Amino acid sequence: MEAIERILTTYGLSVVGGIVILIVGWIAASAISRTIRRILGKRDNVDPLLAGFFASLAKYLILAFVVIAVLNQFGIQTASLIAVLGAAGLALGLALQGTLGHFAAGVMILIFRPFRQGDVVEVAGTMGSIKNVTLFTTELATPDNVQIVVPNGKVWGDTVKNYSHHDTRRVDFSVGIGYGDSIDKAIKTVQKEIDKDKRVHVDPAPMIVVGELADSSVNLIVRVWCGSADYWGVKFDLTKAFKEALDKAGISIPFPQSDVHLFQAAE
Repeated sequence: MEAIERILTTYGLSVVGGIVILIVGWIAASAISRTIRRILGKRDNVDPLLAGFFASLAKYLILAFVVIAVLNQFGIQTASLIAVLGAAGLALGLALQGTLGHFAAGVMILIFRPFRQGDVVEVAGTMGSIKNVTLFTTELATPDNVQIVVPNGKVWGDTVKNYSHHDTRRVDFSVGIGYGDSIDKAIKTVQKEIDKDKRVHVDPAPMIVVGELADSSVNLIVRVWCGSADYWGVKFDLTKAFKEALDKAGISIPFPQSDVHLFQAAE
């Protein structure tokens, strides 16, 4: 009993003080993190991904100082502890080169900003919209809303194809017509459908040319420009409009076919 009383007398205040420091430090770190996120989020020239990264970094830095303060509360010499942790950190860093590489890649991503939050990108063999960039990973959502988490090292070390970077995109179509149909009539029919769609830009002008004399069809190459956000709408709507307009104009859209000739061997 006396031993318990002696421990409580010696370390009781230190334990209480350490708990108080932990609670206050945690609250302060969370509050400062939210404040940084809110302040940077209000600035038009700061990407939300960058705001989240700095908020997360500030929180962990504050928590690191809180841990040191708690150790100090128990009389542990933090100077020597920091030296030991530094040596251990060096060994750990060598063991976790890949993880540290992901952290460095995350910093590079946020500095050079090859994409912003909400951009549709293709990276590391995955296509999706950017949701978040943390210290070590990049989070994407696929078109069917599946979460994909890619290590930052793979993102930075691979080719990034950003479909949302430019305001406009070109939509390409291949329209096949029969060899017996009028090419000029088909071009005029397709052009009329393009002119009806107000999402298609006048400049650069739409292009309709004969691209290939294929096995079963004459293939027209159709290229139009539209806003990046309208890409899939224009693609789907004009594909349907071309088919219906060509049918109405009496122009066939052939499908691959083969002629089979049967020969009877002489007896």
